[in-house]
Amino acid sequence: DAACSTQLIDGDGTFNVTGVDHFIKEVKLEECGLSYAVVSIMGPQSSGKSTLLNHLFGTNFREMDAFRGRHTTKGIWIARCAGIEPCTVVMDLEGTDGRERGEDDTAFEKQSALFALAVSDIVLINMWCHDIGREQAANKPLLQTVFQVMMRLFSPRKTTLMFVIRDKTRTPLKNLEPVLREDIQKIWDSVPKPQAHKETPLSDFFNVEVVALSSYEEKEEQFKEQVYNLRQRFFQSVAPGGLAGDRRGVVPANAFAFSAKQMWQVIKENKDLDLPAHKVMVATVRCEEIANEKFASFIANENWRELEEAVQSGPVSGFGKKLSSILQSCLSEYDTEATYFEEGVRSSKKQQLQEKLLQLVQPTFQDLLGHLRSGALENFKDAFEKALNAGEAFSSSADSCAQSCMSKFDKGCEEAVIEQAKWDTSKTREKLQRDIEAHISSVRTEKLSELTTLYQSKLNVALSGPVEALLDGANDETWPAIRKLLKREAELAVYGLSDALSGFGMDKETRNKMLTDLENYARGIVETKAKEEAGRALMRMKDRFATIFSHDSDSMPRVWTGKEDIREITKMARSASLKLLSVMAVIRLDDELDNIEKTLTLALVNSTSNNATNKSISTIDSLASSTWEQVAPEKTLITPVQCKSLWRQFKNETEYTVTQAISAQEANRRNNNWLPPPWAMLALVVLGFNEFMTLLRNPLWLLVLFVGYLVSKALWVQLNISEEFRNGALPGLLSLSTKFLPTVMNLLKKLAEEGQVPSTNTNLNSMNSSAQSEVTTNGESSSSSSSSPVRSVPIDKSA
Repeated sequence: DAACSTQLIDGDGTFNVTGVDHFIKEVKLEECGLSYAVVSIMGPQSSGKSTLLNHLFGTNFREMDAFRGRHTTKGIWIARCAGIEPCTVVMDLEGTDGRERGEDDTAFEKQSALFALAVSDIVLINMWCHDIGREQAANKPLLQTVFQVMMRLFSPRKTTLMFVIRDKTRTPLKNLEPVLREDIQKIWDSVPKPQAHKETPLSDFFNVEVVALSSYEEKEEQFKEQVYNLRQRFFQSVAPGGLAGDRRGVVPANAFAFSAKQMWQVIKENKDLDLPAHKVMVATVRCEEIANEKFASFIANENWRELEEAVQSGPVSGFGKKLSSILQSCLSEYDTEATYFEEGVRSSKKQQLQEKLLQLVQPTFQDLLGHLRSGALENFKDAFEKALNAGEAFSSSADSCAQSCMSKFDKGCEEAVIEQAKWDTSKTREKLQRDIEAHISSVRTEKLSELTTLYQSKLNVALSGPVEALLDGANDETWPAIRKLLKREAELAVYGLSDALSGFGMDKETRNKMLTDLENYARGIVETKAKEEAGRALMRMKDRFATIFSHDSDSMPRVWTGKEDIREITKMARSASLKLLSVMAVIRLDDELDNIEKTLTLALVNSTSNNATNKSISTIDSLASSTWEQVAPEKTLITPVQCKSLWRQFKNETEYTVTQAISAQEANRRNNNWLPPPWAMLALVVLGFNEFMTLLRNPLWLLVLFVGYLVSKALWVQLNISEEFRNGALPGLLSLSTKFLPTVMNLLKKLAEEGQVPSTNTNLNSMNSSAQSEVTTNGESSSSSSSSPVRSVPIDKSA
């Protein structure tokens, strides 16, 4: 039924947890919040408490049946008042002075009284009218019990004590009430109190109300009418000024069962009941339960799960608003269910719930920031690369791209911020800035390296070949030309690099260092190339010697006819080679004067003069050193000792060339001087006079000799005998022996061919003449014969 009467605590003091939970669900007490009231009734046993409650509140507590015998309430029963708003719960307590428990067993009586005072907003004390003013009245022990247990309650609110006078007589209520209040005051004064409440008046603890009801058995109709009027006072009882208007310390309806159970447990353990602390405890337990429920509900929330999964794959637009809405919904549900609990506890548990929720979502938030950071970094890299490819200046493009990237990241962070958290994204932002700066630095280093490599390669091309060519043709103008070349190319490279660096926004010191390094690199190219050429100095010297020694001033190959001054040519070639050695001996990029050429000339060229023998010793000693005078060691390419060794090796290796030239010259002289000496010629004339006269007498011999001379001259020319014997007699004879027979055969063949040519020409001329005479005899003109195709055939055939 609507009242749903349930035993709350049985006669043995056992709390009926299952029954109470069922009762609360049936009467929907959890939905009431703080808008509910609890009424309890105390009084002597069999004083009509249950009857009064059933008529007053429409409950269905069991009543005593006068025909069946005596029935008393055991323990504490609870029911909902029918038809009264707000929801009012009434408790029917076991009567006092019951014979079943005996005179000495007052423990349950005190426990139930304390429980009723702790739980109830209104306590009805049912008493007989005839007990008013009596010293040994039945309600005196009850009041003493109520006031005694009140000292064990530390309650912040006032409880309404409504004394219901039963079976009122004809004495007016206005006469009974002062007497009753006087009795109540006496009982209050007689109750032992703590020191703090020695002088505390009763009104500080209770609102005392007095009502009187007629006898139910004798004046039933009047009783019901009085009860009906009394019932009206319980409507809106929780409103200010109502019977339950003091709402301090009220436990929310959804925690009523838990609070009542905990109170009864404390009371059973015979401990003082601190209602404020109890309220805090109840609020703590219930708020924590609600918070746990909401936390579990949030974890199972589909919107949150979808949002969490979406973040795993990338940034989510509107993440902050969506998650803030889900969190706010969860916290709002908590507030709705915990709104009636103690504010401090409620706020504390809400803060804990919020912290737990934020701890749960923080990894997802950090993942989102990571996606935003990585995405912003990739966008920056792409935009930066495009800007550089488009030809924008490095510094300006880096600044603009970085600013744009950071702006987009800040906007993404604003959208990702959760209202409840206020998390700081500055660390992620700083990390993004560091990543951007690191990428800019990396690209700058790469670009600068590319620029440096570009201009270094240009310097390599511009300097290596020309320097090598200049050193190959070493002379007095070699190093001035190299210095000029180095200065020009270095200035061009530095200017180009300086212009290219203007867009990088570099500090002056770094920029100047790069330019200086490029200048030093150019100088290093020249020095490296000079060292390479110095390593080939001996080969260069031999090439120069061979060029000058073997070619004349017109660069034509020399023919050693015997007229050349080989000594002078050798001296000139060696001087040129010594010049090359002196040029390559040291690096002269600083336009500093030295006497290396003079020292080498004195030590190596003039040392062979007989009149300078003493000087050569001192000069040679000057070459017995590892350094040159007035030249820094780092600029030395070939030391004096090395120069001396190179010159000795050079002379040894070129000596053969000179010797060959001298031999060729001597051979040429011998070949050109083929006539016999005069004395031999005179001897031939004297001794060959007879043979000469014989030739004069026989001219045929002269013809034979003439023919022999012609043949000999032809063989001389064809065999080139003078050239063959230039290299010596034996080589010449060997060469002529192999060429003689082929040359003779060739001459005979030519003579035979020349003998056949005249006869052939004669035959052809005679045939042409006979053909022309035949045509003329027939009387045909040359024009008609040429126009007739038939007669032209014999002419063509004869031809």
